[in-house]
Amino acid sequence: MEFDLENPMTHFEEHQPDTIPALFATESDHMPFGAHDFFLSHRPQAISLILQVQFSCNLDPCISYLALTYVDRFISKQEILLEDKPWILKLLVISSLSLAAKMKNTNLSLSDFQREEGLIFDTQTIQRTELLILSTLNWRMRSITPFSFLSFFISLFKLKDPPLMQALKARATQIIFRAHHEMKLLEFKPSIIAASALLSAAYELFPLQFPCFQNSLAACEFVNKERLLGCLGAMQGMAEMDGCDESTLDTVSNAKTPVSVLDGQYCGKSESESTVMQGREIKRRRVGHLLQR
Repeated sequence: MEFDLENPMTHFEEHQPDTIPALFATESDHMPFGAHDFFLSHRPQAISLILQVQFSCNLDPCISYLALTYVDRFISKQEILLEDKPWILKLLVISSLSLAAKMKNTNLSLSDFQREEGLIFDTQTIQRTELLILSTLNWRMRSITPFSFLSFFISLFKLKDPPLMQALKARATQIIFRAHHEMKLLEFKPSIIAASALLSAAYELFPLQFPCFQNSLAACEFVNKERLLGCLGAMQGMAEMDGCDESTLDTVSNAKTPVSVLDGQYCGKSESESTVMQGREIKRRRVGHLLQR
């Protein structure tokens, strides 16, 4: 059965109520820990190799994302010395991509890519490395990622217009993919990255409803508000987001709306005339290309 990044603990399309606390309780087990010199020095090279395979093999971005999570977790647990064997990192990346493709039930042939790079690993070597990765990660290959929390957090926003929900999720997904390459964001839990991405996307797409979205996340029992603010700050180091005129961090920091009680009347404006017009404009300018990516 194909692994779904959004539902790592179940094969059902929707999150089951009892899976939500379990996701938050176990997400730390799927994070890299420690940023030793090897990790800091060679992670950019690992990302570059993964992106090369993604583009040359027309790979599903979800496979690349999953493979990088394996590389991050492996390197953080087992430092590798590359001074005399620089090919080890490439072997680790290829083996991680192979495992991620298997999790997604995708046939992936890396032989052409390896020939382009001038170094080919035989099947047996890759399989042995896969086993090393599996054992190092304690066979926890159904990674809990920020995508695992998107549906839950979006449900807190009480949006009733499916196209607007889809636009919000699509934009947050873009932000999460980009954020995965940022070293500073590795210290944050997947749930905090998901919440931060959704707030950033909400501020871009639905500025009138942003305070309501902010309050919804701040009132969530699973969200650490200080960590959320810190993650939003780290996201300011990424490329400027399309359509974002002000700092999301400043908006969250300076907002004077209550953090524990949602303003029902304000939230109810999600289907007001102004928001419907805003939604139509969004769909004209953004939704079409967002959903294709």
